Amino acid sequence: MIGSEVLGKLKDRLEGDVHLKDLVKGSVTFFIIRVLGLAVAYAFTLLVTRKLGASAWGIFTICFTILQIVSVIGRLGLDTALLRFIAQYNAQGKGEVSKHIYLKSISVVIPFSLLLSAGLYLLAPILAEKVFGKEHLTPYIRLIAFAVAPFTLLYINSESLRAFKKIKEYAVFQNLLPFLIALITVGTFLIFLNIQNTELVLFAYIAGVSLAFLLSSVFLWKEFKWITGEKEKVSIKHILLVSFPMLVSSSLFMVMSWADTIMLGMWRTEEEVGIYNVISRIASILTFLTLSLNATFTPKVAEYYWKKDKQHLISLVSYIARINFFISLFTVAIIAMLSEKILNFFGSEFLENITPLYILLIGQFFNNYFGSVGAILNMTGKEQMFFIIFFISTLLNALLNYSLIPAYGIVGASVATSLSFVFFKFTCAIYIWKIYGFTTFYPVSEFGRR
Repeated sequence: MIGSEVLGKLKDRLEGDVHLKDLVKGSVTFFIIRVLGLAVAYAFTLLVTRKLGASAWGIFTICFTILQIVSVIGRLGLDTALLRFIAQYNAQGKGEVSKHIYLKSISVVIPFSLLLSAGLYLLAPILAEKVFGKEHLTPYIRLIAFAVAPFTLLYINSESLRAFKKIKEYAVFQNLLPFLIALITVGTFLIFLNIQNTELVLFAYIAGVSLAFLLSSVFLWKEFKWITGEKEKVSIKHILLVSFPMLVSSSLFMVMSWADTIMLGMWRTEEEVGIYNVISRIASILTFLTLSLNATFTPKVAEYYWKKDKQHLISLVSYIARINFFISLFTVAIIAMLSEKILNFFGSEFLENITPLYILLIGQFFNNYFGSVGAILNMTGKEQMFFIIFFISTLLNALLNYSLIPAYGIVGASVATSLSFVFFKFTCAIYIWKIYGFTTFYPVSEFGRR
């Protein structure tokens, strides 16, 4: 009876607030597809670790990390800038401008990403020997270099689809399709053809990324085909001035996210890298909620802010803060209770590393608790302050990883990552409260309005 009353009130509120309804609908859609993507990614991980071992997964993780970092540079911050520009100009009735900006952006990204791909291929021996101290990584790094251009353009396309509020397509192309194709390919060769080859894992992922990019281009062009509105020329200089701070922030985010993996690869074994990656993936389940909400929330921040609709903006921030707190708390409790069974599922060597999983879970909880600070700052023209805070946090992250990993390995990486991300989120949340008069976390968000 009580449950039906609660559901009834929720239904009435959603029907009475179309903005909230859109947010919930988009978030639920993204969440479902993201969960499917997670299941596929874990199946891919499990297949590789069971058939080829933790060392093979460690090699894939190192190559995937390099791909992520190089791709961030290749995007030039234009993926985030396009998310803002397309949402902003469409809200202002200037759809043709967003199309113009997209075409100018990819005219820069395509040659630049191809140049980076060639550079990575040529520098592979230096990276393998001088950075990781493992010459045998050279052919694997050269393989992943072929994924740079399609991976970079896939992000550009998916973020543009997100700006059009095509959340389902955005989630499928960015979170599900690449690993799904890779899983089918690897499964075919490892299980049915019994080909035991680490290079095969990379080939399969490159195929997944390339096909996802081609399909995303078709879907995005359909959106641009039907847009209307005022025409207005925007110079590439203006576009890059907006995207550059976002590029630096995205680059720092990659450094901060993958510094632990890179330094583990430098000072520890491939097996430890593989084990840590699996543990991180388990803890990152908590980020699904934030990512699901941000999928719809981020373009809406740009829309409401530039339309000067502060009331709806604050209402949505407050709503997300409540959801983040309660579901994150519930998820941490469930994973903690099932942690031994989850780790043992991947293999006995993973079960020995339950402590770093607990550390990462605590860090991810507070990471969620402080809310969608990046979306608010980047979409409201505060990308420079976002960069400054991120820069300081990245330095802290690098220092902690450098100090802790050589002596404490996976545990040290977990502590360094957790502390630096919590510092970043907390600092951003305080800055938002100072300039906008509302907080991003629960329950203070209820009392932080001015």
